[in-house]
Amino acid sequence: MQKGSNRLRRVEEQVKRELALLFSYSVKDPRVKMVTVHGVEIAPDLGSAKVYFTSFDEQANYRAIEKTLNTLNGFLRSELGKSLHLRTIPEFRFCYDDSVERGAKLSSLIDQVIAEDKDKSQEKSAKLDPDLKE
Repeated sequence: MQKGSNRLRRVEEQVKRELALLFSYSVKDPRVKMVTVHGVEIAPDLGSAKVYFTSFDEQANYRAIEKTLNTLNGFLRSELGKSLHLRTIPEFRFCYDDSVERGAKLSSLIDQVIAEDKDKSQEKSAKLDPDLKE
């Protein structure tokens, strides 16, 4: 199966949806209740998958959540086997996805630079025309 095949993408989306439902309703660990699945990358042979997640809990220890999720691998695979019609369910490896945090940080830096640039341009225009009032 080629990397960008439609079937592989459909399976990835279905696994993502099913994992989100399992985290919300079936897994009893409170640390996992706050987890959101951002993406799933399944190997072309459907033998393994990387699952990218984040947590709503900003104080969370992501390493501990990652470890907990990796220990739930067997349970998650068995539950997915009941709902997905696949010959084999991939082995999951959970990875924390920090792209949301990085995006927010970059956005705040951009906003800060824009505000500083606006202040400098107002100061410069005030120096050029002292009678200018805002």
